[in-house]
Amino acid sequence: MNFAYPWLLLLIPVMGFLALRPGRPGASVRVASLRLWEHAGSGRARFLWVLRALHFVGLTMLVLAMARPQAGSTRTLQVSEGIAIQLLVDVSSSMDMAIKLPGGGRQTRMEVARELVEAFIAGDGGGLAGRDGDLVGLITFARYPDTRSPLTFGHPALLQLVRGLHVQDRPNEDGTAYGDALALAAARLKHLDEVGPERSRSFSGKIASRVIILLTDGENNSGNHLPLEAAGLARKWDCTVYAISLGDHQPSPAGAPVVPLTPAEQILEHISRETGGVFRKAFDYQSLKSVYEEIDQLEQSEIATREFRSVSEWFGLPLALAIAVLIAMMVLESTWLRTAP
Repeated sequence: MNFAYPWLLLLIPVMGFLALRPGRPGASVRVASLRLWEHAGSGRARFLWVLRALHFVGLTMLVLAMARPQAGSTRTLQVSEGIAIQLLVDVSSSMDMAIKLPGGGRQTRMEVARELVEAFIAGDGGGLAGRDGDLVGLITFARYPDTRSPLTFGHPALLQLVRGLHVQDRPNEDGTAYGDALALAAARLKHLDEVGPERSRSFSGKIASRVIILLTDGENNSGNHLPLEAAGLARKWDCTVYAISLGDHQPSPAGAPVVPLTPAEQILEHISRETGGVFRKAFDYQSLKSVYEEIDQLEQSEIATREFRSVSEWFGLPLALAIAVLIAMMVLESTWLRTAP
């Protein structure tokens, strides 16, 4: 409980003084004998103090009403403007090639991709913070794209699917069709607003951005959609594409001429530039991790904290009491406790 005008409470002692002060000096009457007043302290005269008490209580309640007592509560709500992310992972046979690990050793591209995609989703306690609060979906591709997981908040189940990724070992399904995969991912992001309130609840009806992260180690050689055609769809539907080329290329030494992009890399670079994303090359575990860390920093969810305060006015209760008490005082003063003027 608080008061809108607490300073008015300082009037309560003043009201008490005015209501309960003794008779003023010089207001007494000189008489020859007290015999006529020997019964002045008996009968109804004993209750004359009630008038003063009612006067004080009534004025106090009136002051409390004027100070406007209020009762309220504050509710804090965190509203997330999250991101919808489609992860595209190449599972063609070339992903079975080995790349170097930090500190020595080698793993296949598929094993490294699996580990880093998992870290990107869940976080690794270091450079990758994780995507809590974001919708994340997973599409793999070789000759054909395959939706492994729709856009979901259920990251534990998604991580199980990521850990189970493996290279496509059927010869008739081998190839690289990232154009089809990119078109499929853009279409799923376009129709995200139609999936209903259950999937969009963490965004409070608003999605901050739609993102596609494409990881491939080759050029598009299969499928029905050309990469640039799929990029046009992504741009039309406001999807940002981050393209990663995982290959054998080493970075140019300091001072050496920069190795020009291959035709396949130029297409990936063009796709990223046209959709507002970035293109990066990776050749080992550490360089691929640094790319995912860069994307993680570029695409951050925004969390806004809003406070809602509800206030109830309680001045009506002391005002009603003040009116009732003052009316009772006036009634008593005019009837049972009436005194001569």
